[in-house]
Amino acid sequence: METLRKALIVGALLGAGAGVGSALFVLVTPGEQQKQAMLKEMPEQDPRRRDEAARTKELVLATLQEAAATQDNVAWRKNWMVGGGGRSA
Repeated sequence: METLRKALIVGALLGAGAGVGSALFVLVTPGEQQKQAMLKEMPEQDPRRRDEAARTKELVLATLQEAAATQDNVAWRKNWMVGGGGRSA
C-alpha cells in the first residue's frame, strides 16, 4: 500500500511540474503580432543587408574561380590586389 501511495504522490508531483512548465511556456512565447514584429526587425529583411550579402557572395565566388583558374597559390600572396582583376571590396 505504501508503494502505491508513493507512486501516486510522485505521479501527482510530475503532473504538477508538467502543468507549471506548460503554463510558463504559454506565458513566455510571443503572440502572432509580436512574432511578425520580430521578423520585420531581423537584419535579413533589410534590403541593404541583403544586397551587401549578395555582393559578398559574388566576391567570394569570383575569388574562388580565380584561384581555381591559376596555378599560383593565392593564399601566399602578400598583396591580394595583385592578380586576376585587381578587385576591391
